[in-house]
Amino acid sequence: MGRPKAGLEWHGSTLLRRAVGLAGRAVDGPVVVVRAARQELPELPAGIEVAVDARPQRGPLQGIAAGLRAVGPRADVAFVCGVDAPLLHPAFVARVLAALQPDDDVALPRVGGFAQPLAAAYRTTIAARLDEVLRGDRLGTGALLSRCRVRELDESALLADPDVAAHDPRLDSVHSLNDAHAYDTARAHPAPIVTVVGVGAVRAATLGAAGTGPATIGGRAVCDPEEPLAAGDVVRFAGS
Repeated sequence: MGRPKAGLEWHGSTLLRRAVGLAGRAVDGPVVVVRAARQELPELPAGIEVAVDARPQRGPLQGIAAGLRAVGPRADVAFVCGVDAPLLHPAFVARVLAALQPDDDVALPRVGGFAQPLAAAYRTTIAARLDEVLRGDRLGTGALLSRCRVRELDESALLADPDVAAHDPRLDSVHSLNDAHAYDTARAHPAPIVTVVGVGAVRAATLGAAGTGPATIGGRAVCDPEEPLAAGDVVRFAGS
């Protein structure tokens, strides 16, 4: 990318702020950001935890390991996504998490013929296996997945969820921004369509772009103007 992805602007916010907000809407446990040692991050909302990946240049497995260690015993399952997934939809996250069965270690989407390990759900109990893989300097995600019981979710399985089918029909949730051209192309797309009570349908990627003041989204009270919005959201501002 040529510059840190976390702080890249995204319709009035940053890629990192959007990622933690969208993922956080679909989980009921801690939201953990994994950063490199001494890496500076844009401002995060209260309650977001930060873990340090102390070994650089070792790919996503090292980051997943740091995140699982930070979560520890507080959660049985963790959803893992990259910072560069601004089209992630909470309905997609919820669908992947719900697909993980008691005998599964990983719920792994497969979209366009490609596995999506950075849009997947992992049991936190795989941490020991992950550490073993890393000690052997096997850094590809396949080295971990081959040691896990994996439930693959193809497009039809993902789109069987009506909320995913309605709000993320192209499964853009798995779309990552790997270079400057991909970022510029995705950034040129219009903001999602949301409904503001008393106003109607508007395009807005953040609460601040939809209106002014505290509001509720799906029954959740929010006040941060950088709170991310996703397609299909219904926003009710105080007094409306």
